[in-house]
Amino acid sequence: MTTHTHSLGFGLGLRPDHYEDALNGQPRVDWFEILSENYLVPGGQPLHYLDRIAERYPLVMHGVSLSIGSCDALNTGYLQDLKSLAQRVQPAWISDHLCWTGLDGINLHDLMPLPYTDEALRHVATRVQQVQDFLGRRILLENVSSYLSYPHSQMQEWEFLAHLAEEADCDLLLDVNNIYVSSVNHGFDALEFLRGVPASRVRQMHLAGHSRQGECLIDTHDQPVPEPVWALYATASQLFPGVATMIERDDNIPALADLIEELDHARQIAGAAQARVA
Repeated sequence: MTTHTHSLGFGLGLRPDHYEDALNGQPRVDWFEILSENYLVPGGQPLHYLDRIAERYPLVMHGVSLSIGSCDALNTGYLQDLKSLAQRVQPAWISDHLCWTGLDGINLHDLMPLPYTDEALRHVATRVQQVQDFLGRRILLENVSSYLSYPHSQMQEWEFLAHLAEEADCDLLLDVNNIYVSSVNHGFDALEFLRGVPASRVRQMHLAGHSRQGECLIDTHDQPVPEPVWALYATASQLFPGVATMIERDDNIPALADLIEELDHARQIAGAAQARVA
């Protein structure tokens, strides 16, 4: 099974708004994360740009359609498309979300959280192993932001993640913004979440902004990274030194130069945190 041990540094989510800027000059971006579903097509402008960008930058693939927690059968057509795209761009890794997105073939177009039970753990671990066998590589699973919980959960989310990574032999994409959003929505300690995650399994971190709707925080990716998330990232950088970090922005997308300034702030926080550890 293919594995990668090096850190990529600091990256951004690749968005069509920034295709040309990414190819012109030398922006301070170490790598890009692509949304896999945007490129599962036989041709067209997205793949034209992707091929050119892949020649200049390391890439990772990030999906939203795996639905690893669903009770529906795994979508082998989708997995084959993922495998073909991976052969084309040679990503450092492939990731998706610890969630389910539909049932009986109906897509809810949302990333729904799982009940954190022993039964769900066994179910998801088996499916992760099947996906990894199909792709021939480990995958990363990301913690989602959540707005509901299940009364019959038997463990905390971070405990579920830790057990899953061990049982399925997969890695983790730690979304720091999602941890903060869920901690506010559910009233748990975000630092306890961070400390409960196995450092050896964390390969990547996400940073993003969110919005407030009443008493609830919503993971909207349409704002700059806010101060509470930066503070949590500083702790994460101490616990998971050198882990590849990127900023997600999906709406109200600013100029690439503005996002790079925000990315430089992440570099500074990570550098200071790791200096304190040293």
